Amino acid sequence: MIEVRPFDSLGGANHGWLDAKHHFSFADYHDPSRVHWGSLRVWNDDVIAPRSGFPPHPHRDMEIITYVREGAITHEDSLGNKGRTEAGDVQVMSAGTGIRHAEYNVEDEATTLFQIWIIPDQAGGEPQWGSKLFPKDDRHGAFVTLASGLPGDDGALPIRTSARVAGATVRAGETVTYRLGEGRHAYLVPATGAVEVNGVAANARDGVAIKDVAEIAITAREDSELVLVDAA
Repeated sequence: MIEVRPFDSLGGANHGWLDAKHHFSFADYHDPSRVHWGSLRVWNDDVIAPRSGFPPHPHRDMEIITYVREGAITHEDSLGNKGRTEAGDVQVMSAGTGIRHAEYNVEDEATTLFQIWIIPDQAGGEPQWGSKLFPKDDRHGAFVTLASGLPGDDGALPIRTSARVAGATVRAGETVTYRLGEGRHAYLVPATGAVEVNGVAANARDGVAIKDVAEIAITAREDSELVLVDAA
């Protein structure tokens, strides 16, 4: 099964400082057919205006992965962590028993990002935060694991769930593949470009929900930047 969810079909709201699109039910947007995809609960496509952002607010029992597409995001939390994550790089917050954090765009340009929430395998645990550089050139022509709770994914940011977040860059005419285990759910979003997923066309910022497919072949119709979640 491969289902394309066009960007124009997503829910969302424009708050002025934040223009948010929701691949899954979130905040005031509810679609009973788009509540989650396996353990993947949220995929938000956010544009944050310069010198603005999310004031301190709480989370618990959720793995929250932020993939910055353009600009940068600055994080502060109740554990004393503070960091700036730039375009192409990733930050992860395991909310665990509870954490408060703020996310600000302190830049002079808009920041665009994907925020991805995945349900943890178990509730609780000490909250944690981390970030890591993932140069886009290192991802050319193959998926690189950015965050993972699966065995063997050394070098990725750790998350407490049986899931993987991967990224790739693909030049027009080239193909990358990804093997999906039995019973797994994949969700793919081209951050830029246009692709065909096992022959099914998808454009930039569309969502592609995939299951019951052993191997995914993504062919770029234009130079493309891909983000994929493989979830239980």
